[in-house]
Amino acid sequence: MLTSLFLCGALGVLLVPVRSQLISVCIEEDEDLRVDCMIKPKPNKITSYEFSWSSGTKESLINTNVSGSAAEVQFRDKSEVVELDPYGYRMTLKGFTNTLPHNTTYMCKISGQVQNINLEKEQLQPCSAVSQFLKTSWSWIVPLLIFLYHTHC
Repeated sequence: MLTSLFLCGALGVLLVPVRSQLISVCIEEDEDLRVDCMIKPKPNKITSYEFSWSSGTKESLINTNVSGSAAEVQFRDKSEVVELDPYGYRMTLKGFTNTLPHNTTYMCKISGQVQNINLEKEQLQPCSAVSQFLKTSWSWIVPLLIFLYHTHC
C-alpha cells in the first residue's frame, strides 16, 4: 500500500511539467530543414502562418501567407509550407542546412500565437519517427504507465 502511494505520488510529480512540444526542427533525409508547428488554430478565425529564424539580433522571415508580408528574397523559391492533419503547418527549407548559423532560434506564428525553439546546429536531429517520438515528453508517460501496471497486477 505504501509503495503504491509512493509510486502514484512520484508519477504525479513527473506528469506536472509534461507538455508536448508545439514546434520541432529536424533534418530530412535529403538534407532539407523541416520545421513542424503544431499550434491549434483559433476557431472562427482565418488561419495565417509565419516561419522565421533569428541568429543574434537579426530575424529573417522564411515563409508566410500573411497579406502584406513577404519572405526574404533568399528564401522565396527555397521554402514550402503544407498544412498538417488535424492542425498545424510544416515548413521545409531547401539548400540551407550547410550554412545554418551556429545558434539559431526557430519561430512559427499561427494566427498570432507564437512558438519558438533555440537550437545549436549540432543539436539538429534527423527527421525519423523514432527521434520525433523521443523528443516529445509525452512519450515517457507510456513506459511509466506500463511499469505501474506490471507492479500492481
